[in-house]
Amino acid sequence: MNSLEPRPLQLSRVARVARVASVAVMLLGAACRMQEDTSTTGSATADPPPPAPSPSPTSHVVIDHPPAQGEVAPIVKGELEKAERDGRRLVVYEGATWCQPCQQLHHAIDRGELDAAFPQLTLLEFDADRDGERLLNAGYTSKYIPLLALPRSDGSASGKQVEGGVKGDGAVQVISGKLRQLLANR
Repeated sequence: MNSLEPRPLQLSRVARVARVASVAVMLLGAACRMQEDTSTTGSATADPPPPAPSPSPTSHVVIDHPPAQGEVAPIVKGELEKAERDGRRLVVYEGATWCQPCQQLHHAIDRGELDAAFPQLTLLEFDADRDGERLLNAGYTSKYIPLLALPRSDGSASGKQVEGGVKGDGAVQVISGKLRQLLANR
């Protein structure tokens, strides 16, 4: 026997594996067809498919950005009306890119960490460097940032506000505590 020729024992083993595989494929195919047949005929032995979950509205903190120019009060008034129509609470938020507590607040919002505590909150975010003067003209003043303020119905500042934060790991906890207090004050 030539060493390149397959031995009969190997052929029979390969043939047996091939036969078993083809039988398994046929049985699997038959089982799938039987399942399809029973699900389409409404047979009592087939389990009905589970009901599709009903869609629920997403509840999470939203950060909106106002136009870079224009008077603040009319912008806030329009956003306040929109928020009220949507069943949300609007808070005017003044932050800055260089503000560490503001950065940590953004990261927490991005990760959804405040969604449970403030599911219907919309923050209208202004930048202290870009928008400081126009915020001042609408009555939004603060010594520290972040500033979180409730607007009047005309979009101007109501005077109900909290401001400032802490650097480090506790920043989000401090800001969310102040925000909770602000929203309870209405």
